[in-house]
Amino acid sequence: MKKWTRRAFIGAGVLAGGAVIFGIAIRPGNRASKVAGLVAKEGETMMTIWIKIAPDNTITAIIPHAEMGQGVHTALAMMLAEELEADWSTIRFEEAPAAKEYANYAVAKGFVAGNKDFPKFLDQTIEGVFLTAVKSMNFQITGGSASVRFTGQIAMRIAGAAAKSMLLEAAAAKWKVTVDELKASKSVITHESSGQKITYGALAPEAAKEKMPSHPKLKEAKDFTLIGTSKPRFDIPAKVTGEAKFAIDVNIPGMKYATVAASPVFGNRIKSVDTSTEGKEGVIKIVNLGNAVAVIAEGYWQAKMALNSLNITYESSENELISQEDILARYRAEMDQALEKGELEIHHQAGKVEPAFDQAGQIIEAEYQVPFLAHATMEPMNCTVWVKNGEAEIWCGSQNPLGFAAAVAEELQLDLEKVTVHNQLLGGGFGRRSETDVVLQATRIAKEVDFPVKLIWSREEDTQHDVYREAGISRMKAALDGSGNPIAYQNQFIFKHHPPEAADIPYEVGNQLIHFSSPKTFVPWGNWRSVDHSTHAFYSESFIDELAHTAQVDPLQYRKKLTASKPRFQKVLDTVYEKSGWNSPLPPNWGRGVAIHYSFGSLVAEVAEVEIKTNGEVKVHRVVCVADPGIAVNPDGFVAQMESGIIYGLAAAMTGEITIKNGAVVQSNFHDYRVTRMNEAPKIETHIINSGNPPGGAGEPSTPAIAPAVTNAIFAATGVRIRQLPISKTDLRVSVKQTT
Repeated sequence: MKKWTRRAFIGAGVLAGGAVIFGIAIRPGNRASKVAGLVAKEGETMMTIWIKIAPDNTITAIIPHAEMGQGVHTALAMMLAEELEADWSTIRFEEAPAAKEYANYAVAKGFVAGNKDFPKFLDQTIEGVFLTAVKSMNFQITGGSASVRFTGQIAMRIAGAAAKSMLLEAAAAKWKVTVDELKASKSVITHESSGQKITYGALAPEAAKEKMPSHPKLKEAKDFTLIGTSKPRFDIPAKVTGEAKFAIDVNIPGMKYATVAASPVFGNRIKSVDTSTEGKEGVIKIVNLGNAVAVIAEGYWQAKMALNSLNITYESSENELISQEDILARYRAEMDQALEKGELEIHHQAGKVEPAFDQAGQIIEAEYQVPFLAHATMEPMNCTVWVKNGEAEIWCGSQNPLGFAAAVAEELQLDLEKVTVHNQLLGGGFGRRSETDVVLQATRIAKEVDFPVKLIWSREEDTQHDVYREAGISRMKAALDGSGNPIAYQNQFIFKHHPPEAADIPYEVGNQLIHFSSPKTFVPWGNWRSVDHSTHAFYSESFIDELAHTAQVDPLQYRKKLTASKPRFQKVLDTVYEKSGWNSPLPPNWGRGVAIHYSFGSLVAEVAEVEIKTNGEVKVHRVVCVADPGIAVNPDGFVAQMESGIIYGLAAAMTGEITIKNGAVVQSNFHDYRVTRMNEAPKIETHIINSGNPPGGAGEPSTPAIAPAVTNAIFAATGVRIRQLPISKTDLRVSVKQTT
C-alpha cells in the first residue's frame, strides 16, 4: 500500500470483484445486518453499518478511523448527526472493529475519484467495486488527511441522511401520512398537524426494515446546525483526567514484557546471541528474530537491562561501508546519469522549456536538499499480543487495524476471523503507526510463549529503526522575461512517492518540465506527515521566493500575480497579508517570510516572523496561518490541527535530521534528534476561510508550508538563502547586523 496508484487501485477493484468484468453490478445495499453481531448490543438497532440506535434514543456513530489527537471521532460523528437531524447530546461513538465489513471503501474511493458524482444507475456498482477491493486489501487506513473529506462526505453524511429517510418512511407508514407532513429534528419525528411525536429510539426497529436510499438528499451548507460549530471533542475529558487508554497503558492479567535490539545496520542479520541469562533475574526467554534479538522478562526494565548486557554478534554486509556523504554522492551521481541518459520520468510537462530558456532575459538555478526524518511519536512504539488456542489477540495503536489483523493472521497462518485487534488511542501516528513491523515483531515473540507479551521499543530503537522520510534533492531552474515573470520552470527531483500531485506548482508558468528519478537506497522509507508535500513545498516555495527577489518584486505580491486566475489563492493570500501585517515594520535582524501550498484538499498560507540573534540562533516568534479547507467541520479542532502541523513541521525545519554512519543511524533520542520544545514554540494565529469548496484535510496541510515560510523569513532578515535543511546546519552569525 506504500505506492498505489489510481490505475492500480481500480485494477485491484475490478479483479477482486471480477463480476464487474461480465457486466454484473456489485450492489452492496444496506449491510447493517452483516455487522449487527460485531457492534450491536442487546436492544440496539443497526440502521446502517455506521449507525445504531438504542431504545433510550442514544445514537452511536461507528467510526472507521483511529484517534491520534486529530479529533476524528468527534468530527465524523458531527457529520453523521448533522444529516440525521440528531440531538447532539444523545450522540455517542465507537471505533469500528477490525473487520472486513468495515474496510474503508470511502477513503479508497475518495483517493481514486475524489468527491465526484457518478451516474445514479452506476453509483451502487461503483460503491461495490471499491468495497470489494478494500476488503481484498484489508484496507482500514487513517491517513492522508482523508477522514473528513472522504469518509465524512461519502460515508457519514450519506449514512445519516439515509437513516433519517428510513425513519421518516417508517413514521409515515405508522401514522398513515405522507413523508412531506413530517419533520425530523433533535432525534424526534413530529407530525405537526396532529401533534404526534416519536423518538428515533422507539421507531428504529421498524425503520431498519425500510429500504435504504442510495441517494438521500443532503443538506445545503446554509442549513447546517452542527457542521461549522466547535463541539467539545469526545477524547478530551479522559485525556485530562488520565483515564484515556493508549496501547502502552494496556495491562492483561499474566502479561510479561519484552524489548528488542535490531541490528544497527539496516539489512544485517543476527549471527549469534548468548542466551545464558535465561531464567536469571526475571529474564524468561531470549528470542532470536533473525534481524533482532528480543528479551522477555517480568518487567520492561528487567528486559531492557538484560538486553543491554547480551553479547550479540551480527553478520556483515556492504551496507556498513555506507555513510551519509556516500548516500548523497550516489544520489547526485544517479541524478546526473539519469539526466544524461534521458532516463528521467516525467511528472508534469507543459509547453516547451528549452526554447523558453534560450529566449530568457535571466536564468536562475538552485539546488535544494532535505534530510532523512524520523517520526518521533511521543508514545513509544509498542504492541501487546496473546497467542492462544489457535487464536490471537492484539492490543495496539494502529492506523490500519484491519491491515494489522491480516498481517498477524498471515504470520500465524490463521484465518482472519481468528485474530482480534483491540485498537487504542494513538500517542502520535504521523504515518508511523500504519507500518506492521512492530505488531509482527510482537507476534513472533508472543508465539514463543503461552502468555500475553507487551513489546515496548526503547526510544533509541524507535529512532534508529524507524521508516524514514526520504532524504531528497531538487534541482530548480527558471527563466525570467524582462519584467521578471517566469516563462519557464524546471524541477529535477528524486523519489516520487505520493500524493501524485505533490510536485505540482500553482503558478501560471506556460512552460514547465517536472521530472524525477529514483536512486537506489537501503534506508527504509515510510509515510511521514504530509508525505511528498513536505519536501516539495520547501523546494518550490523557496525557489519562487528566489524568483521574486531576483525580479525585485514583493514575494507575497509575486505569488498573487502568478495566481491571478485562481480566486481561492487570491483570497488566502489577501487574508494572510492583512492578518500578518505584512508590511508593518520589524526590529533589526527580524524578517517575515511567506509560503502557500495546496495539499489534501486544503489551501494553506503561512507567514513566519523570525529573529536572528547575535549568536546566530533563529527564534520563530509568530506564525500567521490562513487556511481554506472548504469548510471546517469543527473549527476548534481544525485550529488545533493547524497548530499541530506547524509545530511538527517546524521541528523538522529547525533541527530535524537523521544521518547515517557506517550503515546505521547516528541519532538515538531527543537529545540529538530534537523536536520543538514548549519554550521554543511560536505564537500561532489561525484564520479559517470557509469557501464552500468540498471539505479538505486538517491533519497534514499546515506542515508543508512552515519550512519555506521560515527560511524565506531568514532571507528577508539576513540576505542568506537557506537551501539545505535543517536550518541549524547554517551558521547565521556573520549575517547578523550589530545593533547598539
